[in-house]
Amino acid sequence: MKFLFDFFPILLFFLAYKTYGIFTATAVAIAASVAQVAFFWLKHRRFEKMHLITMALIVVLGGATLIFQDRAFFMWKPTAVNWLFALVFLGSQFIGQKPIVERMMGHAIQIPANIWSRLNFSWVIFFVAMGLANLYVANFFFQAELSLNLAAGEAVDLDTCATTLQGSLLTLCEAAKTAEEDWVDFKLFGMMGLTFVFVIGQAFYLARHAPDEEQPSEENE
Repeated sequence: MKFLFDFFPILLFFLAYKTYGIFTATAVAIAASVAQVAFFWLKHRRFEKMHLITMALIVVLGGATLIFQDRAFFMWKPTAVNWLFALVFLGSQFIGQKPIVERMMGHAIQIPANIWSRLNFSWVIFFVAMGLANLYVANFFFQAELSLNLAAGEAVDLDTCATTLQGSLLTLCEAAKTAEEDWVDFKLFGMMGLTFVFVIGQAFYLARHAPDEEQPSEENE
């Protein structure tokens, strides 16, 4: 349930994008992230650090996207979030008595300290990889948008170019819109799917290293 709650702003962004476009969807994502943090505080009377970090980056980069009408700022957001998380998790390896993963799950399961360290570092690698994956997918849009603008000799409005351009420019416009849609789909389905698979893998790894429960010995009659 918490897994879905964490993806709440992304889900609303996706739904708004499919109906109203990326700029309205960005505004919805900002509002959803603020609502997520507020709801969590009302329910638990505390803040979740990851929610605060995500909200701060959504507000800053999403706000820049709306102010400058430039998609690139918001497309960088997943990379910025994941790389910041990677730094936080990596820092916890050396700062404090326990890595973040152990602080989050140590109350539920007891495993050796070196296993917690490996798990924590695996999250560092995962966050770095997710940030790179986002850049890889977003770069298809960046290149397509650049090709369109260079061919047109000016910045082209992607929301209206399908009805105002013709010929090769229309083809470039459609390619840019397709690349944008691919990034939005990856942001929801790709990132959620990869995170789900990674979490399941970690659960199996934890189960393998968890101590066996002691079975009570039967008394001889």
